[in-house]
Amino acid sequence: MLKHMLTGALFAGVLAGLFAALLQFFFVQPLIVLSERYESGELVHFAGVAGAEAPHDHDHDHDSAEPASTEGAAPVAAEAHEHHHEAADETPPLTRNLLTVGFLALVYVGYGLLLVAGFALAAQFGIEVTARQGLLWGLAGFAAFQLAPAIGLAPELPGTPAADLTARQIWWVGTAIATAGGLALIGYGRNLAAVAAGVVLLALPHVVGAPEPEAFGGVVPPELAAAFAARALAVGLVSWALLGWLAGRFWSGEPDGVRP
Repeated sequence: MLKHMLTGALFAGVLAGLFAALLQFFFVQPLIVLSERYESGELVHFAGVAGAEAPHDHDHDHDSAEPASTEGAAPVAAEAHEHHHEAADETPPLTRNLLTVGFLALVYVGYGLLLVAGFALAAQFGIEVTARQGLLWGLAGFAAFQLAPAIGLAPELPGTPAADLTARQIWWVGTAIATAGGLALIGYGRNLAAVAAGVVLLALPHVVGAPEPEAFGGVVPPELAAAFAARALAVGLVSWALLGWLAGRFWSGEPDGVRP
């Protein structure tokens, strides 16, 4: 039984992690790279937008101020531009991509272990999990580990202000556990009281509220942050669905993932 669980979680997690990495390279990573250019100062939000330039002191003589503001500007800009490129090149693209693949494979193997552990627990109550049901479990895992926490703690780009890390981690873990428990009670509860308890668990973390930063702001454009959050959640949804389907297929032990 243990070998069966580990093997299924390993294969399902690696395959789902590779798929998630592929989606991340196309849809998520370009936004991260762009946000790093804002964080380093290479790009500035609102730069070049009409009316967004720094105010000038009209009391000073324009002719005398102009040379002082432009003299030596080109060498400084060139030096800063070169510095930003050097900072961005500290991690070679190939190394960065390999680290991304390895990290996502490990993460989804861990998620796969949680899923098959849930399958084993369900089996003790006479609940059989097939590939189709595994797909639903995967969607529930996405809701517990990504969607519900994102309601209070949206996926964040570099350069985005955030609350205390420890407080965020505690709230995230509590939200994931409460959401998973609430969905289990709603899906498998045998009476109205169990379903009601599940609804309370789903709402509880959000009633408590996620930790918030002292002030909102940051150097990254809000449009970029919104696009990143949407794409990160979309990649998570598809990857979790694939993970659940694969885990259920391997767990059922049938070629079509469905027990006779």
